[in-house]
Amino acid sequence: MGRGRLCPLQENAQKNAQKDAQENAIHTTRRPRSRAGPAARLLAWCALVAATAAVAVLLLALGEGGLLVSGAGVLGLVLCAAGLWWFVSRRGPVRLFGALVAVAAPVGVLVFFARSGLWLIAVISTLCWAAAAACGRAALHRARPPRSQRPVRARRPERAVLIMNPRSGGGKVGRFDLVRRAERLGARVILLDPSDPVDVGELAREAVEDGADLLGVAGGDGTQALVAAVAAEHGLPFLVISAGTRNHFAMDLGLDRADPARCLDALTDGEEMRIDLGDVAGRPFVNTVSFGVYADIVQSPEYRDDKAGTALKLMPDLLAREGARRLDARVDGTLLAGQQALLVSNNPYASPDELSGGGRRTVLDSGELGVIGIRVENAARAAELAVRGSQAPGLTVTTARRVEVTAGGPQTPAEEARIPVAVDGEALWLRTPVVCSVRPGALRVLLPRDRPGVPPSASPADWRKLLALACGSAEPTASGESPDRPL
Repeated sequence: MGRGRLCPLQENAQKNAQKDAQENAIHTTRRPRSRAGPAARLLAWCALVAATAAVAVLLLALGEGGLLVSGAGVLGLVLCAAGLWWFVSRRGPVRLFGALVAVAAPVGVLVFFARSGLWLIAVISTLCWAAAAACGRAALHRARPPRSQRPVRARRPERAVLIMNPRSGGGKVGRFDLVRRAERLGARVILLDPSDPVDVGELAREAVEDGADLLGVAGGDGTQALVAAVAAEHGLPFLVISAGTRNHFAMDLGLDRADPARCLDALTDGEEMRIDLGDVAGRPFVNTVSFGVYADIVQSPEYRDDKAGTALKLMPDLLAREGARRLDARVDGTLLAGQQALLVSNNPYASPDELSGGGRRTVLDSGELGVIGIRVENAARAAELAVRGSQAPGLTVTTARRVEVTAGGPQTPAEEARIPVAVDGEALWLRTPVVCSVRPGALRVLLPRDRPGVPPSASPADWRKLLALACGSAEPTASGESPDRPL
């Protein structure tokens, strides 16, 4: 068979994919309305009442130290943030001093509360704030609009081809006997040889030429993305097997990360849905593209063996050294200048503060990129970020359909070269400008019908949205806009 010629199976797959894409476009033209009901509004009211109670406790206790409780708490937070900045951005005695300040600040606040007799006020106020945050998150979670599409029952593949990396995830392929289980279900398995690196994208293309009607991967997110791009190109369904180390993509698809063998159930009892696929300089990605500090760190050969030590070693030069690399980004026409770190994700993460803990995306079919930019140049900016969170000028959280990244400052043609980029955790160097975009609904994913689901989001409460929800004046949508706003 010629390399560029499609077999009947592929032609049928492409016809079906085009039909599915047309139907999906019809269903996603409008953003779905919020499904807020009485329970969501009740939770919103509970959050507002609890927040009011927390403030009232402090105001009523002004004569007994309520103002001191607030002041001590804020001061402790500011000192802790400043100490952390000195710890990560300096070396030698200043780093040691920063570590001491970061630890001593919260301990000092607790000791102050205990010795001054203000501990009861602090505990009551903290409990009220915790209740307000919990109710607020639950309310916004219930008020989220339904998914723009629902999975549909999938046909059983006849010529499934699965590519497996035996070293991925510390040997999960062998530990869970994935090869034998997949072959018993009728799939053909291509087992990679760690000692002989190959182009997995080319392996996937050869499988398509041989008549594969499904492609799947048991491996890390970088490998998943390369094969997913081939599946999307040919309109074939794609199976994710959670055999990687962190399995971010599998988690956001709602798959079982503890038992990758359950992903194989999709071969006999599966359902299908369409999701977006990211693109960075012509290369696909399923999770994130990182620029700046993190991308610089992962370039180091020592990073894989000692992540924390390598980061602490390199961060002072990357953060505080004069002349350190800065990034400019044009986000749908809006300029972000002088960023120290920039993260572009295939669909937005629920909250930027989740990324260090793995993060999650509640939807993968919004047709948008998530964008998080960070610019913290000194201890004062770090303290401001700790106090104000996403409202601080040093943090930008937005969405876009196109992001163009360049090195900061004026560049001569000779300097128009490459910058370090981490694509789904893989260290690369790409020529500037680096363009990130999203291909809405490009990928058909095959999922087992019985799966854990996406973990609940721990995004912080948005008090403006909660007030609108409680009053019923506007129901928040997934993007935070009123559903009556023109699209």
